[in-house]
Amino acid sequence: MNDRYTYRITWSSEDGEHVGLCAEFPSLSWLAPTPEEALSGVRRLVRDILADMKDSGEDPPLPLAGRAYSGRFLVRLPPETHRALAIRAAEQGVSLNRLVSARLASDSG
Repeated sequence: MNDRYTYRITWSSEDGEHVGLCAEFPSLSWLAPTPEEALSGVRRLVRDILADMKDSGEDPPLPLAGRAYSGRFLVRLPPETHRALAIRAAEQGVSLNRLVSARLASDSG
């Protein structure tokens, strides 16, 4: 299987273990004592789900990495927030788009 899905390992204080997650299958998770075991477990779980989907004729989700993105999306926000961002952009001498893009990029890590 050519697995190109997006995985993340995080710590669960509630469970006291690492949690393996797959962005394309948000309802799946795997708990394990180590990050490596959490990743291995969630990947096995995804592999099993994909096999079940294939057997039942369902189309699996496309991996996020393989999807095409236009670079555009519409965001709705309160008028006061729009105004505050427009003022901040004007004060910095940049477009509203550049201001918001830079802020989103700095938060996407």
